[in-house]
Amino acid sequence: MALTEEQEALCAESPFDFSDLRALFISCTLKRSPEVSHTEGLAARSMEIMRRNGVTVDLVRAADHDIPVGVYPDMTERGFEVDEWPAIFEQVKAADILVLCTSIWLGEKSSVCTKVVERLYGNSHLLNDAGQYAYYGRVGGCLVTGNEDGVKHCAMNILYSLQHLGYVIPPQADAGWIGEAGPGPSYLDEGSGGPENDFTNRNTTFMTWNLLHLARMLKDAGGIPAHGNQRSAWDAGCRFDFANPEHR
Repeated sequence: MALTEEQEALCAESPFDFSDLRALFISCTLKRSPEVSHTEGLAARSMEIMRRNGVTVDLVRAADHDIPVGVYPDMTERGFEVDEWPAIFEQVKAADILVLCTSIWLGEKSSVCTKVVERLYGNSHLLNDAGQYAYYGRVGGCLVTGNEDGVKHCAMNILYSLQHLGYVIPPQADAGWIGEAGPGPSYLDEGSGGPENDFTNRNTTFMTWNLLHLARMLKDAGGIPAHGNQRSAWDAGCRFDFANPEHR
């Protein structure tokens, strides 16, 4: 999707180097490819801003993959014949930025988005090289579309979930678009006004740049400092800021 004039100018004037960053957008539309996803239509703006700034961007449409429900890393160990989540999780691990993109149904994020959050949760016990939970030092955001109220409600739920798992959430880490309540046009439909909506474009732009800036800061700092938050040290008996002569 083409950028607006303001978005084009911000990319052209940027003095920042984000070329070593990687972003993953997980589309939680209920539709399988090749059906058009209006949520991905909005995400395309954010992805294009990142690409213009040298970021490697990947998009996964979760509905295209066989992802069982569950909260374990590999559900084939729990009786399911196929589980494509472990391969997707490799992309999650490679990404400095994760953006969950969802439609609204009955005022809530999609069932696919709930399943993705649960599968992310199933991997959250893993540790990084510093002994912290695996998602520490990574940045999260979300994009929401629909024909009913609920953008902020969905964002509240998604962003809370991501930070609870270990992601860092920057200011203005969400954006969305909803048309007139009821069976009206969706984001990409002709005449919807979605791609031209200044409020949505502004929030999408701010979200994208805030994700980039925070990811840059964290990468340059080597992640979140590893003091007082190391699961490996806690399990070994360390109690931070207290003498522990028995610790080996």
